[in-house]
Amino acid sequence: MAFESNVLKTETSNEKQIMKLKVLISLLVIVPSCKNDDDNLQTKINGQYVGIFERDGNKSNVTLTFNNGNWIGESETVKFPALCNGTFTNSGNVINFENACIWTAEFDWTLILGGEWHYNLHGNSLIITKTNGDKYNLTKQ
Repeated sequence: MAFESNVLKTETSNEKQIMKLKVLISLLVIVPSCKNDDDNLQTKINGQYVGIFERDGNKSNVTLTFNNGNWIGESETVKFPALCNGTFTNSGNVINFENACIWTAEFDWTLILGGEWHYNLHGNSLIITKTNGDKYNLTKQ
């Protein structure tokens, strides 16, 4: 009887080990496929966008190009908005811009693309808004 009991314990122990191994393999297969969309924004957003910047009813044509966490921009109206180049990061629907350029003091520095903005990316449409009401309405080219 003792021999049979030990055999059963060994089989049960082996079955538990096999089950643990199956669970571990399943997790290794499933977890990498659960990527967060936040992690992919920097590649999803890559490309050149043209559109309009708007503040308080005033508008200007703009071009913004995104490339793997870097951005560069131009505005039809000088310093409205103040675009140059820099980097960006994101979390959720928030995008944070760092502007790498040096600016002179003769204009409203709140027009410099920098800091925290909210974004909405659907297909070729990218809308970027700031809490003060500033808005970029852009289309990917």
